[in-house]
Amino acid sequence: MEITKLEKIFTFDTKNEQIMITKRIPSVDYFRGFILFLLAAESTGLYSRLGKIFPESFLLSQFNHAEWQGLHFWDLIQPGFMMIAGSALYFSTYKRIDQGATYAQLWPKVLKRSVLLFLCGTGLHCLGREKLVFELWNVLTQLSFTTIVAFFLLRFSIPLQVAASLFLLLLSHSLYVFTDIPEFNEPYVRDKNFGSFMDMVLMGKLSGGHWIAINCIPTAAHTIWGALMGRIIHRSTSPKDLLKTLIGLGILGVVVGYGLDIAGIPIIKRTATLSFTIASAGWISLFMAAFYYNWSHDKPKISVPDYILSYGKNSIFIYLFFESIGPEWLRGASFTFVGGFLEKISIHGMVAEAINALVVLYLITRLAVWLDKKKIYFSL
Repeated sequence: MEITKLEKIFTFDTKNEQIMITKRIPSVDYFRGFILFLLAAESTGLYSRLGKIFPESFLLSQFNHAEWQGLHFWDLIQPGFMMIAGSALYFSTYKRIDQGATYAQLWPKVLKRSVLLFLCGTGLHCLGREKLVFELWNVLTQLSFTTIVAFFLLRFSIPLQVAASLFLLLLSHSLYVFTDIPEFNEPYVRDKNFGSFMDMVLMGKLSGGHWIAINCIPTAAHTIWGALMGRIIHRSTSPKDLLKTLIGLGILGVVVGYGLDIAGIPIIKRTATLSFTIASAGWISLFMAAFYYNWSHDKPKISVPDYILSYGKNSIFIYLFFESIGPEWLRGASFTFVGGFLEKISIHGMVAEAINALVVLYLITRLAVWLDKKKIYFSL
């Protein structure tokens, strides 16, 4: 599949800094699609079914969140989602500026999108509970906040954006470590930390999975860094230098993150600790380097199916689809036929459910491809 390119070249002068955009980078599009595909597979119940069939598999254990402290592969999906959203924000902003819009004129659209993301995020909680609830733990709810922060900082220099992201990380860390609220003064203990206190203030309840609503503060750094990653990619004139930059930033993030963990600030995804946020960003940068290297030649070194790109082109719609209809109605409807057939050939239980999950994933994939072929794209 040929990647659509932004053929025009434009310059945007902000504080005497010239930014030039020449083309769209396919590695970014495929990375976003890759993340959405993995999330779609999770929504079908595929990983949990396979995990029960092969309970001792280290590989499958990586598709579950770490129980509390530590970092699994699956803990990187949400940071990757937030960072790639930051890159997409950068690309879309300067594309519209190229078309004649001003930065000020884009604010209403960004605010509208953030409101819609917030409503979609809270709405998914209502669908999951099958009643009206007010819960702020969904990734879209978090993204509604981080988008505003990242967009506000887009016009500023790279050092200032980095400084702002570090300020948010240190602010969050300080609130956990230096506040002394009775029953909520243990920063690294489940349901006993400042984030849990804020959940009680905001929602009057705690998450059963120990998630924290104010994770939107530290994870805003992910969206800011994602926007900076998009900026670096588009401004780079040397693929080799860009690859070195992505790898260097990745190694730096991993070393610093795990170093903080050793120093006593544990890596905990559920509260987005300082060490986790930095380490996860480092891993995502390394993944981006791998994707960029694959597409830094005339032909990709490793062929990736086109349906991965189709996921990325309709990311928000596909996410909303498999977080609502996908895991409930579609899985049940599919099992009526798939499970019935498998039963006749003596395949039962978890194996039958895993096969059904694959069928549902195939159906979601066909939907993504069909929408792409018909050029039907949904955006907020």
